[in-house]
Amino acid sequence: MRKEGVLQAEAEILVPFFDVDSMDVVWHGHYVKYFEVARCALLDHIGHNYTQMRDAGFAWPIIDIQLRYVRGARFNQRIVVRADLVEWENRLKINYLISDAETGERMTRGSSVQVAVEIASREMLLASPKVFVDAVERALK
Repeated sequence: MRKEGVLQAEAEILVPFFDVDSMDVVWHGHYVKYFEVARCALLDHIGHNYTQMRDAGFAWPIIDIQLRYVRGARFNQRIVVRADLVEWENRLKINYLISDAETGERMTRGSSVQVAVEIASREMLLASPKVFVDAVERALK
């Protein structure tokens, strides 16, 4: 099991027909989209989502993503995607776990790493902006 984060958020997704291939299994690229849904829920929980990041003058591109497939999701299956915040002071690292909503069976796990980039200068920062760190600290209280 991956490291549990200091803050978590979950999103439940009903796998739509347009996400599956001819074998009735979710195409592998859609798991990144499912991670994004949970990541947005986590950022909302923190109180500093992508709109607030942009308004503060920062973009947060993904620089690394990792996925480990255990069992493929299928059409009309209810899945739960959990996002765990594990690093935030120098970069944003989130661990993910996708499980079957009914059985709790683990299906996919992964992680993403994002870094702050000042929009005006396009310079990558070596530490997370204070506005983001402050938001995480408020959410931890």
